[in-house]
Amino acid sequence: MNPITINLEENDTKGRAYVGEASAPQAEMTYSKASDTLLIIDHTEVSESLRGQGVGRKLLDRLVEKARAQHLTILPLCPYAKSVFAKDPSIGDVLKK
Repeated sequence: MNPITINLEENDTKGRAYVGEASAPQAEMTYSKASDTLLIIDHTEVSESLRGQGVGRKLLDRLVEKARAQHLTILPLCPYAKSVFAKDPSIGDVLKK
């Protein structure tokens, strides 16, 4: 299996971490920039071909890495992201309290 490359794409108010082609991603996690310090993760989708390979977690880890580097907090509204934050205290440092 080839290594998974996580790409980031962002504009003034929205962004996403994704795998594959920008126009037809195989997996993506989308977010809104609610302020200069807050990202709201609102959706995660992984294609059937990538399911079970931890791709959703890799997308989340990439956004956690971005949040740490830029001193941001994350509010996970997406059920998947919310469940990972609830289960893994090691990423709680970027969770919006």
